Amino acid sequence: MAGGVGSRFWPMSTAEKPKQFIDVLGIGRSLLQLTFDRFEGVCPPENVWVVTNQHYKGIVKEQLPEIPETNILCEPCRRNTAPCIAYVSWRIKSKDKNANIVVSPSDHIVMNSEEFRRVICQCLNFTNETDAIVTLGMKPNRPETGYGYIQADLSSSSPRNKEIFRVDSFREKPDFATAEKYIKNKSYFWNSGIFIWSVNTIVNAFRVYQPAISKIFESLLPIYGTPQEQEEIDKRFPECESISVDYAIMEKAEEIFVCPADFGWSDLGTWGSLLTHTKKDLYGNGVIGSNIALYDTHNTIVHIFNKKKVVIQGLENYIVAEEDDKLLICKLSEEQRIKQFTEEK
Repeated sequence: MAGGVGSRFWPMSTAEKPKQFIDVLGIGRSLLQLTFDRFEGVCPPENVWVVTNQHYKGIVKEQLPEIPETNILCEPCRRNTAPCIAYVSWRIKSKDKNANIVVSPSDHIVMNSEEFRRVICQCLNFTNETDAIVTLGMKPNRPETGYGYIQADLSSSSPRNKEIFRVDSFREKPDFATAEKYIKNKSYFWNSGIFIWSVNTIVNAFRVYQPAISKIFESLLPIYGTPQEQEEIDKRFPECESISVDYAIMEKAEEIFVCPADFGWSDLGTWGSLLTHTKKDLYGNGVIGSNIALYDTHNTIVHIFNKKKVVIQGLENYIVAEEDDKLLICKLSEEQRIKQFTEEK
């Protein structure tokens, strides 16, 4: 899923080029490309599908030349994750009625790709043998208020896989006190937004729990893969209710399972979260760029790629980031206020 239009990493990310298309980590690959890379060995490039906003099709083609252009599906408007997933599910079903599917956001990071692939492959084996819907639950290491949580029934695992458990409940993003309670209880996990299921399982779930959405994409089966597809999608997609797959399917379906995992995951929602996943110096600073010198500076994230010599002195708990003609210098604690200001401007 690569249709997000957020600008959380302003000034690097903008509505014209959201964070999934930028090199946030400074390693020469965008978050979208890193998402593609970690599925190597799980499925071939011709089985990778990208659902994006029609304005970003050119960027996707440029960044992922390995996948067929016909595998880039374009939404004419934003309708949250449920219609996005429904569209690609019926599209895949039109090619392979027995497919297994992994749904992954394109703007997350994973530090241990080998463990990621191991977990994904075992979940695919599980969904290939069952009618289960599986979501990945990340083992929390702090009382995070920016993530939703999954409560698992750890009393007994699935007979088919000892690492997979039934979901007891989904919990909304908590306040800090509630988050502290969650991490003390070993049955709570961060909701990663990564799902695994067979194409028949998810299509049937839409038919049962979201019949209006399912009727739209079912009716388009004759035109998938034809020159008429985009024209018809442009007409019918806006009819879909704007709803997340969590509300549309996950909180209603019965055969819902979670696979607890720990592979260095983050949805990189803030500059602060990037700092936690960046190699830091002795003073807690994270530096992304090659010509930067820090003095008397602590717990600060600096992200500057240009050739300027950058010298910073006396900052603590700050963000310093530059892109083209835009420069950001602000306290980490004020990041959300600055985000609102940049969006207003």
